[in-house]
Amino acid sequence: MTIENCRERFREFLSNCGLRVTNQRLAIFEAAFEFDRHFTAEELLDHAREVDPSVSRATVYRSLPIMVESALLREIDVGKDFKYYRAELAQGNQQAQVFCIDCEKIFEIDAPFMEWYGSTVSSKFGLVPVSQRIQITAQCQRFREEGVCKNRP
Repeated sequence: MTIENCRERFREFLSNCGLRVTNQRLAIFEAAFEFDRHFTAEELLDHAREVDPSVSRATVYRSLPIMVESALLREIDVGKDFKYYRAELAQGNQQAQVFCIDCEKIFEIDAPFMEWYGSTVSSKFGLVPVSQRIQITAQCQRFREEGVCKNRP
């Protein structure tokens, strides 16, 4: 899916929910899709303000759940007092997350087996899966042994 398709989907989603398509919301969308990594709400706020200085913190925090619900952003909770987000260009792409507690980096790996597994397990209870995720918390072996991690800032 292209960024243009995602932008149009976002506009349609807002309209279908009875929400206005505002310059601030579009700036937040643009900022989110410019990241090539996972980001926090505060990082998104800073970047969105580069696109449009009028973007408010409240609008960012209100827009994130909307973008997650529209399946344009993926929300990732790693057990901290904040969440990470990532723009979703590839719809339906099943991925597992590996979170390094040493460098606080999230790695993603394709996990095509997840669809089969979710369907198989759910069907045993007469259910249909709506969403699923696999998240692994790990430690950097090199950092533990040598005190150096190439992913650490």
